[in-house]
Amino acid sequence: MIYTICITCTVYEALEVLEEKNLGALVVVDESGKLIGIFTERDYARKVVLKGRSSKETHVSDIMTDDPVFVSPDTEIEYCMQLMTNKFIRHLPVIENNELTGIISIGDIVKHVINSKDFIIQHLEHYIVS
Repeated sequence: MIYTICITCTVYEALEVLEEKNLGALVVVDESGKLIGIFTERDYARKVVLKGRSSKETHVSDIMTDDPVFVSPDTEIEYCMQLMTNKFIRHLPVIENNELTGIISIGDIVKHVINSKDFIIQHLEHYIVS
């Protein structure tokens, strides 16, 4: 499931969704559902709390990260890791045919790497025993 927030919503509304869904980021979309930004806990901490703004009066559009880096469904995991590391980001929207189809988090990447290593270890153990 992809959780989104509208550009005109307040930061407070976005924080409510983050808390309710236990998320670290929301994809910001326009009226047509097109990706226009990302709102993260980091955006909130740096652009609201530290600047003395009010989360009930500040709009998501005022603090979101616009022009987000995104990937396609066929983007290799290693490239996603490289993008996240180089750009200091933790979330990558997935776009296919100009439509938002998902989002990859750093947690998703870590789970994939661990599962891949577990599979290799199991395969090697089976090979050694056989």
